[in-house]
Amino acid sequence: MTVPVLRLGRTLIVTLPSAVSDTEMLELQDRLAEEVGELGIRGVVLDVSVVDVLDSFATRTLRGIAQTVRLRGARAVIVGVRPEVAFSMVRLGLTLEDVPTALDLEEALDHLDRATGGGTGRGR
Repeated sequence: MTVPVLRLGRTLIVTLPSAVSDTEMLELQDRLAEEVGELGIRGVVLDVSVVDVLDSFATRTLRGIAQTVRLRGARAVIVGVRPEVAFSMVRLGLTLEDVPTALDLEEALDHLDRATGGGTGRGR
């Protein structure tokens, strides 16, 4: 299964399925690195709202995706971390370090607009 990526202006919205394999996470990282450059993307929203578990590999890969797209000239925001997932991450000592998070898509898009000077192409 390929992780769906939607384009909204100069923003990519990625919704991770409830169960995503390590291979799919790595493929997603490569795909986003390419698309950010090819499409002139300024923001990437990583929606984890249906993900049941963020283990150490998934957390590391999400941080890696955020760092990769930043090096390619875009910003990333992780959105939708459910309370039980957040509690588990804290208990396991997993962090997203300096990757911004948001409660919902609207908050994430607002954050990207501020971070990119309105360069996400949402027209607000």
